[in-house]
Amino acid sequence: MSPSDSFHLETSLQAFERSRWNALAGDQPFVRHEFLSALHETGCAAPDTGWTPYFLALRRGGALAGAVPLYLKTHSRGEYVFDYAWADAYARHGMRYYPKLLSAVPFTPVTGARLLAGSHDDRLALARGLIELAQQLKLSSLHLLFPRDEDLAALREAGYLVREGVQFHWRNAGYAGMDDFLAALNHDKRKKIKQDRKKVAQAGIRYRWLRGQDIDAAALDFFYDCYCRTYYEHGNPPYLNSGFFQRLHEQMPDTIVLIVAMQGDTPVAAALNLQGGGALYGRYWGSTSFVPGLHFETCYMQSIEYCIANKLSRLEGGAQGEHKIARGLLPTPTWSAHWIADPRFSEAIEDFLNRETAAMQDYLGELEMHAPFKPA
Repeated sequence: MSPSDSFHLETSLQAFERSRWNALAGDQPFVRHEFLSALHETGCAAPDTGWTPYFLALRRGGALAGAVPLYLKTHSRGEYVFDYAWADAYARHGMRYYPKLLSAVPFTPVTGARLLAGSHDDRLALARGLIELAQQLKLSSLHLLFPRDEDLAALREAGYLVREGVQFHWRNAGYAGMDDFLAALNHDKRKKIKQDRKKVAQAGIRYRWLRGQDIDAAALDFFYDCYCRTYYEHGNPPYLNSGFFQRLHEQMPDTIVLIVAMQGDTPVAAALNLQGGGALYGRYWGSTSFVPGLHFETCYMQSIEYCIANKLSRLEGGAQGEHKIARGLLPTPTWSAHWIADPRFSEAIEDFLNRETAAMQDYLGELEMHAPFKPA
């Protein structure tokens, strides 16, 4: 750090000029000023729900040179990198794991910028500054979830423990159309997909792709009803309220791609995706009736077809799901970085992560053997 550099801890995004924050955040939608503000100001990620926002700012001569979105967390819900066993170990030893410090996009397991800066040196300064902050606050731990490669390099250099995970992503090999993509699959997978798509079509399902201002209030309301149904069917209340989606549509309309399944004139399912940086991110889905194959067609095949038609480079299908491989979404490593204050727990967790990483590498190797594409 130069003599003109200084760290500042802010409690609101309003302390940052939107254009400067977004210049550091890049073109992925999830860490942009508008997206995070929508989460906070609609009460979805707020102190009342266990997400107290903070922002570490690196200023150089008064100008913003780097930043990190942070949360003081009182639980581990909505993160998709599971540390419940770590929290339980702390509790069994009579120690407090919560609150902890977290850098992540709430409820969003998508790899992206966490150390918002333009150079490796500034990212490294932010990584080290976070440790100093966690020490000053006397917190048990510090976690950065789903960092991009540039951030991960700085975090490794700063001494963080690194954890490997897996998601399933589809990549566009320059397909001319959907038939071109299907032709790249092996015979069995191609046949199964065609059979599934035919069943959905025979049920009278057709699709509408809506983006931006093409999404009206009725379509957004229908989607939100579907979204809530998905959560309630699994016995949980939804993380996000309707105000969040309305705010997102008002301030970031062109990032939203809504795929609506119609049976005759009646909508029966919807999947909301976000678009940015040349990619499509599958996020939320739900339906009002059961049709065999409806989920896979609405969430994956229609999204792949949209990516091909709009020349997007990839579809990220969200967390978990080995079943996605058969649709052409291949295993892709993801990462998280962790700093643990207590040296005894840090040593134990490092040993666990070393063993987990070896097992994850074996698992990835097994998954790759089931790739659905023809041999090159």
